[in-house]
Amino acid sequence: MRHYTNARRRATIHRMITRRLRISGLVQGVGYRAAMYERAQRLSVTGWVRNRRDGSVEAVAQGSAEALERFLAWARQGPPAARVTSVHVSDAGDAPQHFDGFEQLPTA
Repeated sequence: MRHYTNARRRATIHRMITRRLRISGLVQGVGYRAAMYERAQRLSVTGWVRNRRDGSVEAVAQGSAEALERFLAWARQGPPAARVTSVHVSDAGDAPQHFDGFEQLPTA
């Protein structure tokens, strides 16, 4: 039974998509990271989010195609106090690593 469980987990990981996001605008000091964390939890998206010293927010998000599509749509709006001007999305490869949850990381 354990072999089946491991095989299922590997198959699920291989279907995961990973994207790197760089969000610009008024996105710091408005609860963007905390709101992104909450949204990731709701959508079963894993990865991380952090502020950048240049005033942007950076994130790596991993999930199913449908979950990531919904997550990216939210990222373009952000929480009510945010004013997102752009979201640059790049391919981070197909599951270069597996994330166990979604974290808020220190500013980089």
